[in-house]
Amino acid sequence: MTANELREKYVAFFVSKGHVQIQGKSLLPDNDPTVLFTTAGMHPLVPYLLGEEHPAGTRLVNYQKCIRTGDIDCVGDFSHLTFFEMLGNWSLGDYFKEGAIEMSFEFLTSPQWLNIPIEKLGVTVYEGDASVPRDEESAAVWKRLGIPENRIAYLPREDNWWGPAGSTGPCGPDSEMFYYIGDAPCNKDCKPGCACNKWLEIWNDVFMQYNKNAAGEYEPLTRKCVDTGMGIERTVTILNGKRSVYDTEIFAPVRGAVEQAAGYTYGTDEEKDKSVRIVCDHLRASTFILGDPKAVSPSNVGAGYVLRRLIRRAVRHGKNLGIATDQPFLSPIAAILIEQMQGPYPELMENKARIIEELDREERKFLETLQKGEHEFEKLLPNLLKDPRKIMPGRLAFKLYDTYGFPIELTEELAAENGMKVHREEFDEAFKKHQELSRAGSEQVFKGGLQDHGETTTKYHTATHLLHQALRLVLGEHIAQKGSNITAERMRFDFAHPAPMTPEEIQKVEAIVSEQIQKDLPISFAVMELEAAKASGAIALFGEKYEAQVKVYTIGPAEGFFAKEVCGGPHVERTGILGKFTIQKEQSSSAGVRRIRAVLV
Repeated sequence: MTANELREKYVAFFVSKGHVQIQGKSLLPDNDPTVLFTTAGMHPLVPYLLGEEHPAGTRLVNYQKCIRTGDIDCVGDFSHLTFFEMLGNWSLGDYFKEGAIEMSFEFLTSPQWLNIPIEKLGVTVYEGDASVPRDEESAAVWKRLGIPENRIAYLPREDNWWGPAGSTGPCGPDSEMFYYIGDAPCNKDCKPGCACNKWLEIWNDVFMQYNKNAAGEYEPLTRKCVDTGMGIERTVTILNGKRSVYDTEIFAPVRGAVEQAAGYTYGTDEEKDKSVRIVCDHLRASTFILGDPKAVSPSNVGAGYVLRRLIRRAVRHGKNLGIATDQPFLSPIAAILIEQMQGPYPELMENKARIIEELDREERKFLETLQKGEHEFEKLLPNLLKDPRKIMPGRLAFKLYDTYGFPIELTEELAAENGMKVHREEFDEAFKKHQELSRAGSEQVFKGGLQDHGETTTKYHTATHLLHQALRLVLGEHIAQKGSNITAERMRFDFAHPAPMTPEEIQKVEAIVSEQIQKDLPISFAVMELEAAKASGAIALFGEKYEAQVKVYTIGPAEGFFAKEVCGGPHVERTGILGKFTIQKEQSSSAGVRRIRAVLV
């Protein structure tokens, strides 16, 4: 079964069960400072899982592109991926455990759908603790459907519990589905979740059943939700009996192009195979990031830094494969990927020129960086050669890596050419400390994926609409929002505009927003057809795909409103509670995109 067939079957199955297909969203979350990228299929639906009404109803299904960056250094094995696709179905206060599990089981085992033999399946459920009892309800449904007791594992909170993202909020147990890939159990107690890795997880049903309150108590929710996720790449691997995701048709065109560029046949040498897998994954992730409607360019901060790291790591491993570096090699392979994936993701073809341009620019820039690193190594060399031990200190190798982006593998190559070795343990120690510092900082960013719906951030979200309209009034109707990032301390707003704003323009925008706040305008919303929303004067942002039914927020009276946009929320009820609006800075974000930082006090 191909990825396209799995994607189509999944959606068709849940549509037949009364679900409405909704569009997948951007890889770059809007108004969510907790993550750099959309990390799971549920991420764009968080407001609705937390209680907002979805325009499409209570039963939803889609496929969503995702990026996870925590395991970049692990990519190169047979299973880790940076970019992946997630299939998901949701119940927003509709069916719960029994309905979700029954549908999961039917899709997995029915001859009409995936036709997986029941003897290949096992599941895990929450084992319970002093706060929340064991999930016997889910286990009972699985038993009734034919999963035997010895293939049901009760696992602790760290394995079978979701949320809350913060200290309080919705949370609950989950039930995970596993496919058996082994020949024989590792022992008599071998069950799904066993460390022997003979059971591979393919699907997860999350049951948002409780609210954790400020006292740390778990209160049953009156509106229970279901959130599920099935990874396309992993499931296709299993269904086709492949050893690795890189052996499937999903990666075949890109992997073939990498082999051709390198003059290498995959499967010949494990170290080179690893480099092939890294190039395939990192180029795939980079292409999707660059092809996203919310354009991100390689940079030294945030999502742009992750993108730069992916591209440069791909280039380095291309060099390991012997690919010539006199001309960029990534963009021709990206063109093949774009052709392959444009069906489910037409934005790739729409942004093809930008993808190619950015890949070429960053690859050339990195090759210049490598030249600088080699030059710095040459400057260090005379003193290094004076050491009779012929060992290059790891701290110097790390300085080349940290300051110039020069890979340790290339430092070791240059050292070897000069009869030296690098003190790798010292380098690894410095690198580990660097990772720990980075991780400590990242914890302030990657806090769990739930947007902050607190009072302050809700005010800031509303203020972005006022700012957007004020910019259109001052600079012109060509102004289009390109992204925003909101925390409890400030708002950041990106918009398309070819030139820096003048001090007078900034002052005018600030005055217009302040005037609307002082007017204490009412804020209302309505659900309507997308075309009707546009006809009514509502702005639809980013060139994103929208559902047929959308939420439209209006600031001001129905006639003579100040601003009207298609948006999922959250918003305050009147502008008067926002407080004083002040623009702190206006600067460039990327080519043709300006950035405003502002505060409410």
